[in-house]
Amino acid sequence: MEEKAAQKVHKVLLTNRMGGSLNGVIDVLSFDVAEILLETEQGMLMIKGQDLHVKRLTLEKGEIDIQGRIDSLAYSDVSGGDKRGESFLGRLFK
Repeated sequence: MEEKAAQKVHKVLLTNRMGGSLNGVIDVLSFDVAEILLETEQGMLMIKGQDLHVKRLTLEKGEIDIQGRIDSLAYSDVSGGDKRGESFLGRLFK
């Protein structure tokens, strides 16, 4: 229970699927016009869409603003590592 108390807040606010603001962002792993991959307080987050742009990024505060048509948000948990020796990104993009 203490682990959850120490965890920072992760919040997603979407506006008409054409943009949004997120906080609780730890790192941006990759982004292009079709996909943004973020490491957040709640796991990895893959945002897919069209004409996606990062309008504002402040990693010190853990905030990002994105713009473009958002088609999907998909989370994946990262816990304990993989025993097969495969990287996280390798598992994510199977």
